[in-house]
Amino acid sequence: MLRRLRKAYPGTRCPLLCRTPWELMVATILSAQCTDKRVNLVTPSLFEKFPDVRACAAADPEVFARSIRSTGFYQNKTRSILGAAKALLEKFGGEVPACLEDLVTLPGVGRKTANVILGNAFGIPGISVDTHMIRINRLLGLTRNADPVKIERDLMELVPQKNWTEYSSLIIRHGRECCVARRPDCPRCPILEACPFGRARGGLSGGRRKNLKFSRRNSET
Repeated sequence: MLRRLRKAYPGTRCPLLCRTPWELMVATILSAQCTDKRVNLVTPSLFEKFPDVRACAAADPEVFARSIRSTGFYQNKTRSILGAAKALLEKFGGEVPACLEDLVTLPGVGRKTANVILGNAFGIPGISVDTHMIRINRLLGLTRNADPVKIERDLMELVPQKNWTEYSSLIIRHGRECCVARRPDCPRCPILEACPFGRARGGLSGGRRKNLKFSRRNSET
């Protein structure tokens, strides 16, 4: 699956444009219920106005909220980001910690956001479970759970640790470009042979059925 996803989506990486762990944290919080494209339009001017943790901690909430208004839920996001900045100064000397247990103590930072930061800012593998990850991994039969934490644990048992961040990014991209919730394009799916849902929908052509039988024979030998 990893090989096929890499081939289908070459160069996949975190789509949020950031230069520091703090900028990635801010952008990830902003991305909730918002497109990455919109976040990338907002953050350049935002980081110019509020360039670091100290600037955000000292920011006027109303001014900050106006700067991120177009990302939606801007009041809640403002409280989370400014609260996280103050907590970083109080607890961690203004530095974003490279530890999941520390990250999730910050306002607005759950396990998903923490794993995004660890994987993409610090190179520490982490599985980031968003709505795409929940839906697609259930369709693939890799988990029966609906709770993100339980899904994360299930996938940790199946995906090689070194590939946790990569797998998350690839599946999320796959969910945006092919396995779209309302209209999954099963015939075009690069991992259709591994997907019980897609096979049940009749997505396999004759040639791909032959390849599936061949791959199964190989896996048994």
